[in-house]
Amino acid sequence: MNSPLLHLTMSRFRGFYREPSAVFWTFGFPILLSIALGLAFRNRPPEPAYVAVERTSGADALLASLQKDQNIHVTVLDPDEAHQALRTGKVALVVVPGPPRTYRYDPMRPESRLARALADDAMQRADGRRDATVTSDSPVTEPGSRYIDFLIPGLIGMNLMSGGMWGVGYVIVEMRTRKLMKRLMATPMRRTHFLSSFLLMRGIVLAVELPILLAFAWFVFKIGVHGSFALLVLLSVLGSLAFAGLGLLVASRATNTQTVGGLMNLVMMPMFVFSGVFFSSAHFPDVMQPFIRALPLTALNDSMRAVMIDGAGLRQVAMPAAIMTAWGLVCFGAALRIFRWR
Repeated sequence: MNSPLLHLTMSRFRGFYREPSAVFWTFGFPILLSIALGLAFRNRPPEPAYVAVERTSGADALLASLQKDQNIHVTVLDPDEAHQALRTGKVALVVVPGPPRTYRYDPMRPESRLARALADDAMQRADGRRDATVTSDSPVTEPGSRYIDFLIPGLIGMNLMSGGMWGVGYVIVEMRTRKLMKRLMATPMRRTHFLSSFLLMRGIVLAVELPILLAFAWFVFKIGVHGSFALLVLLSVLGSLAFAGLGLLVASRATNTQTVGGLMNLVMMPMFVFSGVFFSSAHFPDVMQPFIRALPLTALNDSMRAVMIDGAGLRQVAMPAAIMTAWGLVCFGAALRIFRWR
């Protein structure tokens, strides 16, 4: 077959797998990052609350009360040392013996509020308090509740964005600066063929990349896909095409690699921060949420997590899929209109 589109796509693919650094950043880096973050945030017993008791009258009695609770790590410090330990974060709570007994802590720190609750409960029980209602604990660990379950879909989305932007935008500008575009202009090829070859190339890479990342997530962290695997593939394709189209648009007029590098960082950094790669985008103020949900990486991450963790179907992810489709079509159409060979 002598289709220009086929030959261009195959040339893109050969150039990719002959470049070791491109292969590493596409397949190796997300796996290494997943391992590092998975080890850092693996399931383990809860950290004890670090509490300091000021060395004054009554400190020994409070020390004995707090030491009975295995969830509290307590030490006795002089007042100045206790203040310094609280200020630098070495302890979450300082208890000043009373009466009245005083708790010094920063209410803006969740670990300080937890330490205050644990310490107060331990000392109140030592003073004779009894619960009015008998309770029991029933710990439950559900699939999808771990940080690594949240992280893996975000890393896949981040990798698709980086591959689409750098693997498309940077390559086009590099070809332009090396005068390769002038040679391509002399061939029987349309602009549509040239730009579409990058989109097809991303599809080929995705067909290899996604199974590798999902297989790694399953064998190392036991992260499965609770929803439809076909739907997950569809969302990944839409996301990959959206970012490839965005990469084409960014590279349409850039004349050197320094310019396109800055433009891609300008486009990607807001999505790295706001789109919920490493933490939930729900932490941002409500007034920002419409903007955040309109970002293609947010749509990809949220929909992939919904399918992988919650088992969502097509109806539940229809809106994120529509957002990614719109980004891909608009960016590719705009790139076709403003693209320059030189």
